[in-house]
Amino acid sequence: MQRASRLTRELSLLATEPPPGITCWQNGQLDDLRAQILGGVDTPYEKGIFNLEIIVPERYPFEPPKIRFLTPIYHPNIDSAGRICLDVLKLPPKGAWRPSLNISTLLTSIQLLMAEPNPDDPLMADISSEYKYNRQLFLLNAREWTEKYAGQ
Repeated sequence: MQRASRLTRELSLLATEPPPGITCWQNGQLDDLRAQILGGVDTPYEKGIFNLEIIVPERYPFEPPKIRFLTPIYHPNIDSAGRICLDVLKLPPKGAWRPSLNISTLLTSIQLLMAEPNPDDPLMADISSEYKYNRQLFLLNAREWTEKYAGQ
C-alpha cells in the first residue's frame, strides 16, 4: 500500500514538475514505468532521445528500482544490455540507495552520469579506456551511436 501511494505521488510530481530533459510515465501497471532522457547540451549525446525501462520492486522504497536503457548508448558505465553502473541504483553496503531517494532523483543522476562518465567504475572496460586515453575517438563513437540509435 505504501509503495502504491508513494509511486502515485512521485508520478504525479514527475508529470507536473519534471526535471529538465526528463519525462516518465506508467507503462500499463504501476510498477512498470518508462522514461525518456534527452541527451545534454555539449555532450556527445546531444539531440538524442534515450528510452529507459523502470521496474519498481515490491519492497520499494526500501529497495531501488531496476532501471535500464532501452536505447543503445555508447558509454563506459552502461553495458550493451542497457544496465547502468551507478551507486544510487544499488543497496548498501556496495551502493548508495536510500528510501529518501526517488525516481526523479535517480533519473537526474543517470542524466548526470551521461554528461560525466565515471571511467574508474566501468561496465565496459574498452569504452572506459577509450574515454580515458583517446577522448576524441570516444566522443566520435558516442556521437555516432547517438545519431544511429537515439536520433529522431
